Amino acid sequence: MSFRENLQYLRGTRNMTQEQLAMLLGVSRQAISKWESEKAYPEMDKLLMICDLFGVTLDDLVMGDVRRPNSGIRESTADTSTNSGSVGVVAAIAQPVGFAAASSSLRNQAESSASTQDAPTALKADHPAAAPRSAAASRSAMPQDMVGYDRHMKIHAWLTALGVAAMILGVAAGMLFDSENSIIGHSPMNEFLTAAPIILGVIVGCALLIPAGALHGDFQRRHPYIQDFYTDDDRSRAVIENGIGKAVGVGLIMVGVCVMVYCNEVLGVNNGWPVSIMLALVAIAVFCFIFTGMRLDRTKLGKYNRESEERNAEDDSAEDDFESPSQPMSVTDKYYNKLTGAVCGIIMLIATVMALLMLFVGVNANAALGGDPSFWGAVFWIPWPIGGILCGVAGTVIQLLKYRNGRR
Repeated sequence: MSFRENLQYLRGTRNMTQEQLAMLLGVSRQAISKWESEKAYPEMDKLLMICDLFGVTLDDLVMGDVRRPNSGIRESTADTSTNSGSVGVVAAIAQPVGFAAASSSLRNQAESSASTQDAPTALKADHPAAAPRSAAASRSAMPQDMVGYDRHMKIHAWLTALGVAAMILGVAAGMLFDSENSIIGHSPMNEFLTAAPIILGVIVGCALLIPAGALHGDFQRRHPYIQDFYTDDDRSRAVIENGIGKAVGVGLIMVGVCVMVYCNEVLGVNNGWPVSIMLALVAIAVFCFIFTGMRLDRTKLGKYNRESEERNAEDDSAEDDFESPSQPMSVTDKYYNKLTGAVCGIIMLIATVMALLMLFVGVNANAALGGDPSFWGAVFWIPWPIGGILCGVAGTVIQLLKYRNGRR
């Protein structure tokens, strides 16, 4: 039997799909499909993982028959003793690159592997009903999180939400020392105390966001496919949490706006600590939005697997011209997704430029013209939420254009 036939046989005896095997080996489903169609061969570390997973030797997996233990060693020994010259050439041609060398170097492990294979046989002889019962139990068991996906995604949600909130809280702390209405009064330290919390917030935010992104990227690389193990109750719970998080976030933002209006209309204070309170509430609201939203997204394993397949498909197309028949997204979908990202990026960059101009240029220009220099400092943050709304509008319009062009 060839490697392809052995792999298919091993999967069949375990009632294992290509997706399940891909998850256990840390590869994509397309890689398993290539191996079984003999369009590609696994690397040595993946071969050893397959041997450990199914309890077979490397010789049997590559050169022999996994249904007959040690057949690979016997066949290779017989072939070598009868016709060492010609068979060596034929074997070098017939076997994939690296298989023969790897199998010869690991033949000394055959006896220990064979002894481990005899143990289940003895167990079946003593307890003949144990194997069918365990097989039925494994088939009826629910899928499990075997790679720590749920824990990883929860940590990723915490780091991302805290990182963004830390940046906004830094700005909120800096507003307490606004030169017009500082909590310590008029002091030469106000400018330093305004900038220091903002810089500290950016540092803390980057210290959380950058490792979160790096860890998530590494996890996606090591586990490109995850079998969906979430139940309907898990998804319903995540939807409820997301709804509560959005409601709490919107409520906090409305409270912040009310504080600003009250301080401006009743107390006559439109900068300083009122702005700080509002930004602090906005930071908590943003944390609720991001945290509950990412906890909901973690249950969408179909999206996770689809993105992994897209990345693997792009990598494969760069190496060869093979295209998977189950391509999850068309070229048109990729084009419109990239267009949406580009448009939203441009909108937010423009919003950032406008906010910085209002903060640094507007204040000085207003003071030079005899106006209130604190006006622009109190409203410099407005371009960012407006930019977010425009991004949502742009994404909706682009999707409508995609559907319109698709129906022509």
